[in-house]
Amino acid sequence: MPTIECDETTARERLEAAGVDVEPGNTEYERWRAIHAGATAVAYDGKVVVQGGSTAQLEAVLRDGGGRVEAYFDGASRGNPGPAAVGWVLVTNDGIVAEGGETVGRMTNNRAEFEALITVLDVARGYGFDEIVLRGDSELVVKQVRGEWNADDPELRERRVTAHELLRSFDDWSIEHVPREVNDRADELANEALDDD
Repeated sequence: MPTIECDETTARERLEAAGVDVEPGNTEYERWRAIHAGATAVAYDGKVVVQGGSTAQLEAVLRDGGGRVEAYFDGASRGNPGPAAVGWVLVTNDGIVAEGGETVGRMTNNRAEFEALITVLDVARGYGFDEIVLRGDSELVVKQVRGEWNADDPELRERRVTAHELLRSFDDWSIEHVPREVNDRADELANEALDDD
């Protein structure tokens, strides 16, 4: 349950500017409440607590944008193709900003890896980061995004185009291949999503 230290009046103004309905709080301690994209924000003096299944979009509206983020991503498929899921983690100098995992249907492992990349890019863009350093354990995805390898599969080519469109949202970006053990949290989140499905 993320807690965002902030001025609750400024946070309310950000939400209202983003078109989110803000309601009075339910107790004498709650300043206001807002529901957006399946998550709830509750404001107290000097902070907003965000809760729910998927808090990333609501957090993105509430937090100050900008800065650099390290983004770890991983896709998993049980079978090839088979049930698939993605996992991702956003990290700044302050620690983990957000993380998540979710199922993405039935697909190959390579497609799941691209879906994980696209998901983490979309979340990081929503947070308003200016720079992103991407880290994944799929050499195929990393080298195709860098343009070092061609994508023969039409679905993977399409996903690479989508990734490049999202990358244009950032002032600066890089992508690097890392060993699986460096990417273990994203891997764990993808596999947990498959286990829970």
